[in-house]
Amino acid sequence: MSSVIRIDGRAYDELRPMDFQLDYQSHPLASLLVSCGNTREIVAMSVEDKVPQWMKNQKVPGGWITSEYGMLPSATGERVRREASAGKQSGRTVEIQRLIGRSLRMAADLEKLGERTVYLDCDVINADGGTRCAAISGAALALAVGCKRLFTVADNPFRELVAAVSVGIIDGVPMLDLCYDEDHRAEVDMNVIMTESGKLVEVQGTAEGAPFSRAKLNELLDLAEHGLKQIFALQRGVLENIQ
Repeated sequence: MSSVIRIDGRAYDELRPMDFQLDYQSHPLASLLVSCGNTREIVAMSVEDKVPQWMKNQKVPGGWITSEYGMLPSATGERVRREASAGKQSGRTVEIQRLIGRSLRMAADLEKLGERTVYLDCDVINADGGTRCAAISGAALALAVGCKRLFTVADNPFRELVAAVSVGIIDGVPMLDLCYDEDHRAEVDMNVIMTESGKLVEVQGTAEGAPFSRAKLNELLDLAEHGLKQIFALQRGVLENIQ
């Protein structure tokens, strides 16, 4: 399997070049330009000192973490209409926003957050596959940086980093971190979200052609974990340099 050469020259178990450029914007508490191959996203963290009304009505203690996700019209090869122009969000956008929010709520102690709402805005400026995974990895780091800046060490509600990566099977070969062309023709497409301590947050896997075996699932999870450990190291490198 190690002899397989992919569209962009990577080995089957190799991530695309990944980078987190801190403080890409000047106004948010924390912001990043996330680069993953040719995918680029701006991720920003903002905080409001209030919680959603449903939390007040149900007397739920603590705060809330949520996300908004969008894609610029020019982010793909063919112009995508702004959802604001259409008057509603697509089902795909809503599903990705919920996925990001669920993932990030695993990263923090919501009671310790207090009566605050944290917004993680994820905007795709160039898409080449893996946009939801890049959003989760970038937003988790932005959350960690923002919490480190907002709270003392003793009061910090951030628990641990979360990251996501795609894996898939192409021409019978499991591969890590699919670009768009690979994702487009994958026989199996899967997104794996994990905490830094190695616990699974969510696994989204679909067979596009024939079903796949339990053995292949285990192989894909091992491959994803191999890549996620590298992403955690990149996140940790940025976080440890925050004063």
